Amino acid sequence: MSQLSSSSMLRVAAINFLNPAPLMWDFEHAPLAAELAQRYVLHYTQPSLCAAELLAGRADLGLIPIAALTPDLAIVPGCTIASLSEVRSIQLIIKRPHTLSIVKTVAADTASRSSLAYANILFRKFANNHPTFLPSEADPITMLQQADAAVLIGDPALLALEAREEIEAAIGPCEWFDLAHEWHRHTGHPWVAAVWAVRPQALGSPGITAAQLVEDLETSRNHGLLNIERLVEQWTPRIAIPPVTIRHYLSHNIHYVLNTDCIRAIELFRQYAAEVDVLPPLPDLRFL
Repeated sequence: MSQLSSSSMLRVAAINFLNPAPLMWDFEHAPLAAELAQRYVLHYTQPSLCAAELLAGRADLGLIPIAALTPDLAIVPGCTIASLSEVRSIQLIIKRPHTLSIVKTVAADTASRSSLAYANILFRKFANNHPTFLPSEADPITMLQQADAAVLIGDPALLALEAREEIEAAIGPCEWFDLAHEWHRHTGHPWVAAVWAVRPQALGSPGITAAQLVEDLETSRNHGLLNIERLVEQWTPRIAIPPVTIRHYLSHNIHYVLNTDCIRAIELFRQYAAEVDVLPPLPDLRFL
């Protein structure tokens, strides 16, 4: 069989973090990886850059933060990265004696616009506080040396939880907030981080139908969830987190099905983010 040209395939912007690993299973593992490679070409980037690549036309499909959704992008039904309570991988750390209501500065990992928007909603809407956010590399000790609080996202947040004693030995006692849990506590809704989004006009060119795309992504997720133990084995050497923590994270902390509760949560998130003036309004979600 002749090699398909990249112009005949859907260009995918993906994320090389632990939490999307089940979604990417078939793209990265036999037996279906070879088949999917005939329809999709992948490259890995930061969550905050996936949407930029979609909107710039450098990618056709991306796993993007819900903060980055625009009217030009359509949500692909079926899959999400969400949490029904505690997620672990988005942490707000506040140095004592500061509290949510008196924090003045927050050092923020800029890897995810959604996580920063959730933090802004927590401060502005729920704590009636308007701290200054300072872009920072994801190093909790350095972050907390320069600011009252820090927001860590993704794998750095998981690593910080493992190093909590070391961090507090260097910085002093801190309060740790799981932002997914805080969102759920205030709203009663799931916390949603990301969805697959597509430029709808891109589907015509490679000849991939909407139904084919949804099936490929859902099948990959389902196979990933059936292979949690293999993912634990593969990720244990890659991240300094105990296997039991990785297993619990993928099996219990993260929710991968985009159901009606998650859709309502996205709508509420965009409503609140617009109310506190951290994101533009997005009155209607667009679905493929």
